[in-house]
Amino acid sequence: MTALRLLAFAAAAVVLAACAAPPPPPAAPDPRRAPASQDERMAWWRDARFGLFLHWGLYAIPAGKWRDHDGYGEWIRDSARIPREVYAEYQPNWNPTAFDADAWARMAKAAGMRYVVITSKHHDGFCLWDSEQTDWDVGRTPHGRDVLAELAAACRKHGLAFGTYHSIMDWHHPDYLPRRPWETERPTQGADFARYERYLHAQVAELVQRHQPAIMWFDGEWESTWNHERGVRLFAHCRELAPAMLVNNRVDVHRGGMAGFSTATDAVGDFATPEQEIPATGLPGVDWESCMTMNAHWGWNAADRDWKSTKDLLRNLIDIASKGGNYLLNVGPRADGTFPPEAVERLAQIGAWMASNGEAIHGTTASPFDALPWGRCTTKRAGDRTTLYLHVFDWPKDGVLRVPGLGSAPRRALLVGDPGQRLRATASDDGVAIAVPAAAIDAIATVVALEVDGAPLVFRAPTITAESASFVRALDVEVRGDDPRVEVRCTTDGRDPEVGDPLVRGPVRITASCTVRAATFWQGRRRGPVAARAFTKATPLPPVKAVAKREGLVVERHAVDWRSIPDDRGGLPVTARDVVATVGPLRDPGERVAFVYRGFLLAPRDDVYRFALASDDGSKLWLDGQVVVDHDGLHGPTEKRGEVALAAGLHAIEVVWFNASGGATLDLQWAAPGAPFAPFDAACLRH
Repeated sequence: MTALRLLAFAAAAVVLAACAAPPPPPAAPDPRRAPASQDERMAWWRDARFGLFLHWGLYAIPAGKWRDHDGYGEWIRDSARIPREVYAEYQPNWNPTAFDADAWARMAKAAGMRYVVITSKHHDGFCLWDSEQTDWDVGRTPHGRDVLAELAAACRKHGLAFGTYHSIMDWHHPDYLPRRPWETERPTQGADFARYERYLHAQVAELVQRHQPAIMWFDGEWESTWNHERGVRLFAHCRELAPAMLVNNRVDVHRGGMAGFSTATDAVGDFATPEQEIPATGLPGVDWESCMTMNAHWGWNAADRDWKSTKDLLRNLIDIASKGGNYLLNVGPRADGTFPPEAVERLAQIGAWMASNGEAIHGTTASPFDALPWGRCTTKRAGDRTTLYLHVFDWPKDGVLRVPGLGSAPRRALLVGDPGQRLRATASDDGVAIAVPAAAIDAIATVVALEVDGAPLVFRAPTITAESASFVRALDVEVRGDDPRVEVRCTTDGRDPEVGDPLVRGPVRITASCTVRAATFWQGRRRGPVAARAFTKATPLPPVKAVAKREGLVVERHAVDWRSIPDDRGGLPVTARDVVATVGPLRDPGERVAFVYRGFLLAPRDDVYRFALASDDGSKLWLDGQVVVDHDGLHGPTEKRGEVALAAGLHAIEVVWFNASGGATLDLQWAAPGAPFAPFDAACLRH
């Protein structure tokens, strides 16, 4: 072959390779450029699916040990009750001579991660950059180097998006309130939280202007001094500084507990943040990210040997992606600037799997199946075809991988880890069956790619929804299939639906207790499981005969130190008594307190009434001595709901709420059938 022909052959090979290569992942946009839409803002993050979380700061120096206890982590200053001036002695010892930002970024990239989020400032207030706002930072240490600047540059060099975790809480700053409960000797005179808020805004501006993070990941928002209005201001500040920068939901107080999702319509933030857990069904319709540790601590703890296996970590990643979420996996670097060997090993092992199977994670969307008996599924749409990535945890012993409920005809199937090996896939009334090799090619998860035309047709059980499970007069029940290509039929007489039963074309009205059953039909046959939900015609609780001519409720404040609401609440010391027009919201109620509201609720007619009780910490609602909403226990600001049938007239109401420490939220609303939730007005409460 002549040199000219060799050159032409090589050029053709390059062109063919370029055509066959997958498109590059969406890059994080310049955070200073305003995106055209929220979808454009989120595009790169949704494609990424996998990121590295880094908790690093002065707490790495004691490595979890203080005096005779070695179980502390990044909260060591608070957990071990270390005085501010004693903890400050760690600053001159900050000298991570082995810190190599490029090595950190390379490990994240090799693991298949697409972004990195590092603690710019944790709750101890110490900053990993040389801040103009404080001397409590790396600029006043023997090391002196700007950790964030070096890591941001390394991330961009290796094609990773860079983000910063920034704590709203700050145990070091003199203006931050409240103090730790044990800091009884640290004065609060002269402290000004509004001045602290200005400090926080100034530091966020520094971070954005110097390091241009693609993500601002806030935390520490649950204490009583932070509120929704402050969260909205900080979120708006971030949007003004960097319109394309993502901001998590912890900028606001409406996190919704550790599950990381709130239904509050005024909540701000671009994505929800479940912590140390994977929501059972994901968070449909919401962008979300589960942040989780490799062992038991976020910050470096030398005694922590509770390392999760690579199998568990990888299956977490697959499970999260199959539910439409992102996985933010944490490493707590050591004081010298190196990753623990166990973390290095697991990142490398995850990277080996991702090198072969990353296409089944990056750029995918949630599974169309409710559940699969052998593993998980992720999906990817390209043009008029969809690839179903079948992550097989339990390899079939009979050599047949069955995909139940799939109505789409298979175009082709192959092993992602061995794409040259095509598999035979056949359709039947029960789904699709794929002939697979006798042995899995990966013990953790072998991925089979199944390609179908258009959107996959999956025969799932219809959804049956209503405002309530009970009613007094009549109730409209919504019965829906999730695919317009299928028919849905239902019954109310206890039978499973058949072909001759009526098609569902709108709400199903019921006037007697019954079970609504619904099923999907396709080409004249019932497919998939039958859904069923019972509804009860209720007898309303009778009204009480009470002389209650005054509007509002009587509320008593008690000094308590509860972790839950006791059954016996008699003899509590009353520190204040008042009459209020409604239940919540609260204004600076204090800590270690309980409020007890008593009186009567006027129901305007016989009906089923729904109640939504939001609180931080615990709360309970009784009507006529019956518990309607039990939201007891220590928790962040979350909401629970209940319902009860009430006859027209007065009903005894009691609400108990307590706060141990931190944030203080209380809000009670109610709704009649067909009406939205709303606060009580004075006319419906009596005492």
